[in-house]
Amino acid sequence: MGAKQVLAASAAVLLSVGCLRAQTAPPTPKLVVAISVDQLSSDLFAEYRSKFTGGLKRISQGVVFPSGYQSHAATETCPGHSTILTGARPARSGIIANNWADPAKPRTGKDGKANFEVYCAEDENVVGSNASDYTVSSVHLKVPTLGDRLKAANKDSRVVAVAGKDRAAVMMGGHAIDQGWWWSKDSFVTFKGRTEKPPLGLAAVNARAKALIARPPITLPSGACQGHADAVAIEGGSVGTLAKRKVGDARALRASSDLDQLTLDLARTITTEMKLGKGPATDVLAVGLSATDYVGHSFGTSGAEMCSQLFALDAMLGRFLTALDATGVPYLVVLTADHGGHDLPERNKQNGVPDAARVDPALAPATVGKVVAKALDMPGNALIGEAPFGDIYVSHSVPADKRSTVRDAAMKVYREHPQVEAVIDGEFLSQLPMPSGDPAAWTIVDRARASYFAGRSGDFVVLLKPRITPIPSSGLGYVATHGSPWDYDRRVPILFWQKGMKGFEQPNGVETVDIMPTLAALIGLDVPKSDIDGRCLDLIRGDASSCKP
Repeated sequence: MGAKQVLAASAAVLLSVGCLRAQTAPPTPKLVVAISVDQLSSDLFAEYRSKFTGGLKRISQGVVFPSGYQSHAATETCPGHSTILTGARPARSGIIANNWADPAKPRTGKDGKANFEVYCAEDENVVGSNASDYTVSSVHLKVPTLGDRLKAANKDSRVVAVAGKDRAAVMMGGHAIDQGWWWSKDSFVTFKGRTEKPPLGLAAVNARAKALIARPPITLPSGACQGHADAVAIEGGSVGTLAKRKVGDARALRASSDLDQLTLDLARTITTEMKLGKGPATDVLAVGLSATDYVGHSFGTSGAEMCSQLFALDAMLGRFLTALDATGVPYLVVLTADHGGHDLPERNKQNGVPDAARVDPALAPATVGKVVAKALDMPGNALIGEAPFGDIYVSHSVPADKRSTVRDAAMKVYREHPQVEAVIDGEFLSQLPMPSGDPAAWTIVDRARASYFAGRSGDFVVLLKPRITPIPSSGLGYVATHGSPWDYDRRVPILFWQKGMKGFEQPNGVETVDIMPTLAALIGLDVPKSDIDGRCLDLIRGDASSCKP
């Protein structure tokens, strides 16, 4: 064979390989399934990953970014969920925390007293809405979600959000949800005033919920979790050994795998009834699985309770994906978390972490505010704030000519406390450019800047030192939490899976705001780069790319 014949044969082989690659590439998804596992940190994912056998194992065989980042400082549920399907950090979306304050608008709080609290997923301007009976709304979300953009491009797209928390459903679903459901007290509910018929399967799911609440929970076999069963003393008892909830305790059901199973059951029945993925346009199903977060808060992240929760989650996600397979719809799954989490300080100390501690109650804004007011010979409390960290506001009652004096005095008190890492002036943050580059390398100021939204954020921001748990007592209901600017709260896994997708792993730091532009590229939806903070992530290795140049 001559040289020309060899070249021709080689070209033919290359063409056939190219055709084969094109033929075996995953089809464009007709259904995007976005799953958030509340408080699933990268640390937890790495610890249990090799032991998964169900849905988490399957999704882990796709494209894995083990070092995803909720890159901002305020690592709470609402900001975290708002990044996943908007591509926007809190500094753009306006979702700076679960709650913030409006010092100019006092309202009635849960205790019947006046406060200034605004909940991220409410419309406080609705007549009769208050902190204990708020009107769930997306009004505070300043940007569109993937579902909003899809529906704007094609009215035939449907958007469904089902979650264990209203803020998870709202922040992933967005402004144009066709069906939005979340757990409230002892059943799944939807937006007030919605007139469409509820899903036919809703009644059955809510009936199962009431039956689960009314009977003793069935504990999973604990053999695989025996090594995690270690009692840790807290005020009034202990955690770590898989204690059972009391019969009839609907609140405690949230801190069990039952809540996630009910959420997936409802998501599954709505998918079937609405025939998601079978219409003329791409649909979005957002699922917020909240039990891992409640387990982390109630028992910590290292005990038998968390171990059992993660094995149960793996199994139920396996069943959920199998049900999606049966629909025959080409679907794509992305799984991530709204934030990570930190174990309770009592266990950390027990495990040799000497600087783990609970926050000093003296750092509460109400306490510091009174100290400052007294020092400046002013009446009442000079500060407003929900917690001893995060956004702190100068009270609206402080005269304009004294506000800067109060702010500076309060910042000085916080800076001098040994549990405080940094106190950053809000005006200073507002003048900084938005951070970029590897989120792992961001400074603490960069992280705070990504959370700062002018007009909503505090007059200054307080950031606690690593391993300081901002819950002053373990007898207050929750024993552990998140919300810090440290990597145990910022790092979350980001996983993409579709049947036929070539699996690979990329260990470098990426952001959860990269998820939406990546999904948009995979389904052929144009999103202006100027509208978002994220970037498209390549999910196909070789000659083809899922991202446009």
